[in-house]
Amino acid sequence: MHGIKETLDILREHLFNWRLWPDFTQIPDAQKPFMVFHELAVGETFALNGREFTPIPANHTVPAVGYSVSGPRGSLIYSGDTSVNEALWRAVNAAPNLRYLIIETAFPNKERGIATASKHLCPQMLAEELEKMSATPEVYITHLKPGEGALTMREVSQAAGRWRPRMLENNQVFSL
Repeated sequence: MHGIKETLDILREHLFNWRLWPDFTQIPDAQKPFMVFHELAVGETFALNGREFTPIPANHTVPAVGYSVSGPRGSLIYSGDTSVNEALWRAVNAAPNLRYLIIETAFPNKERGIATASKHLCPQMLAEELEKMSATPEVYITHLKPGEGALTMREVSQAAGRWRPRMLENNQVFSL
């Protein structure tokens, strides 16, 4: 498992701690564990299955990152949980052959206050953020709150329609 130090520390302390779940880094034994943690720093690229993955900064209430993924046919950026984030747009605008942007929009506009407080986006904030983008990737929306998805997507279409954003679907495959 790859992640930033803060995230891996949280997983060790609160999840894989022998109280909630077994510590899979110790079973079946420490020499051949089922799970291995690989600590990464923001901006540090690692290769996996012919693709390059780079953690990019997120602006969230807890330690979080997004990811830039590059392959032979282009790039994809996943924002992770984030709010207004200049570092994200620097990564988006620097990505070679950016084909896809997957970005969160968690709350409808009527809940902009909670979106701001919890460091997420609402459709109007998304539209303001997308104005910072010089690339023209396909845009997919993720992290829609249950019961509010249809409303949020209508508002995304109204506020950010020129980018033709679509809802990210389960089992969607992106070719890079």
